[in-house]
Amino acid sequence: MKRSNLQILLIAILLAASACSHRRRSGSMSEPPPDVTLQVTNHNFLDVTIFVLHEGQRIRMGLATGSSSQSFTIPGRLVELTHEIALLGQAIGSGERVRTEILTVRPGQRIEWTLATELRRSIVGVY
Repeated sequence: MKRSNLQILLIAILLAASACSHRRRSGSMSEPPPDVTLQVTNHNFLDVTIFVLHEGQRIRMGLATGSSSQSFTIPGRLVELTHEIALLGQAIGSGERVRTEILTVRPGQRIEWTLATELRRSIVGVY
């Protein structure tokens, strides 16, 4: 093969490899799933620590101050595959706690959890 033909062949191989590499990188850098918003309205006078239960793990979201509303962000990756979580609230200064049933949640949805003055009467909705 002549030197100029070899150079053209090498350039063509390098361009093709570069194009394949670019396609692989851009394909693997997909957008993360949208987060889930957890809105907690606490009608109880006690502060309540909020947890998400997911695949046997208890993940602390934060504190829902008594007689107020708080917003928490659940990472979308947490519900991306199984779509199943439960919520747990533990009152501070009391043995009282509340747990939701298993919730089916998709990335980008919103959960509204209203903690009643008696925690066992709390209600939850997924929108």
